[in-house]
Amino acid sequence: MPKLDRYLSSEIARSVFAALVVLGMVSLGGLFADLLGEMARGKVPPPLLLSQLGLRLVRYLPLILPLALLLGFLLALGRLYRDSEMHVLAAVGVGPRRLLRPVLLVAAPVLAIIAASSLWLGPWADRVARGMVAEANKNLLVAGLEPGRFTPMANGGVAYAGVMSSDGKRLGRVFVYREKGERMDVATAKSGELYRDRGARVLALEDGFRVEGPTAGAALDYRLMRYARNEMQLPAADDERPSDDPAFKPTLQLLGDSSRAANAQLHWRIAPPLLALAFVLLAVPLSRSSPRQARYGSMLLAFLAYLVGIFLMMLGTQWLAEGRLPAAAGLWWLLLPMLGLGAWVYARDGRIARTWWRRK
Repeated sequence: MPKLDRYLSSEIARSVFAALVVLGMVSLGGLFADLLGEMARGKVPPPLLLSQLGLRLVRYLPLILPLALLLGFLLALGRLYRDSEMHVLAAVGVGPRRLLRPVLLVAAPVLAIIAASSLWLGPWADRVARGMVAEANKNLLVAGLEPGRFTPMANGGVAYAGVMSSDGKRLGRVFVYREKGERMDVATAKSGELYRDRGARVLALEDGFRVEGPTAGAALDYRLMRYARNEMQLPAADDERPSDDPAFKPTLQLLGDSSRAANAQLHWRIAPPLLALAFVLLAVPLSRSSPRQARYGSMLLAFLAYLVGIFLMMLGTQWLAEGRLPAAAGLWWLLLPMLGLGAWVYARDGRIARTWWRRK
């Protein structure tokens, strides 16, 4: 490898890695906060925190990596312009064609990771995360119910068990509080058993009392019942999506699915690597600056371009799913102009640089 390619690619790679680390930490913080909220609402079992955090990060890689690539190129090439190194290279005839080699040495592996994450790893992580939560919810012990602790349940309600078996299926000294509209339902029992009936979780309480009445108001419309056995279905998570949702399907299955939702999901997965390539082509000319020019003006412009591109990708996917865009159009109305603009600006920037230096 020529020394010039090795030097430029190493500079760009370090900047891309630094941008990825910063964006990764910010993303982990946001995902961690979301997971804590879902655990507080009983939607995600606490023991699955780390695994769910890792799987969700994989799912968001197609959105994080393009921004890291864009910012990394801007930081690296911007420093070379400010130090007049790029001006020296332009003076000796290093144009956009010659710069393609070090640019692609860094961009190509990252684009491959984006494509793999978008087309395969992201959907796989979504399926695995959903399966882990569904499997954990079969067991109250894994789902977050611990002996001697009040635990919120999905869709509201609180559960308590003073004693629990090692497999989480047998309970003792049970208390369950639920709300239905403006009425509450409180049940206590000496013992209980958890089992599944046709996919639903059922809690069978034995030898206890049940109180049902209004949550507020002056009316004393309360009913007290004593029972030998009382079965209640535990609520599922709020965001239960059907198992045939296109978001959970492998990409190869989407190719044979003619539904609007599947077509929208397919184009959503194809778009990130192509958008990332367009951002790389735009980053090279956007990084041009003089030593006295402000450092962050081009970075702000590039970040705005990223936001607009991602917003249009989301909006186009929604329009495809709703049938407001023809299926044949897909997201090509966004991707092809972005790629064309990036290629044109990249090549045009090189000719301007060479002409300017000849005049000097």
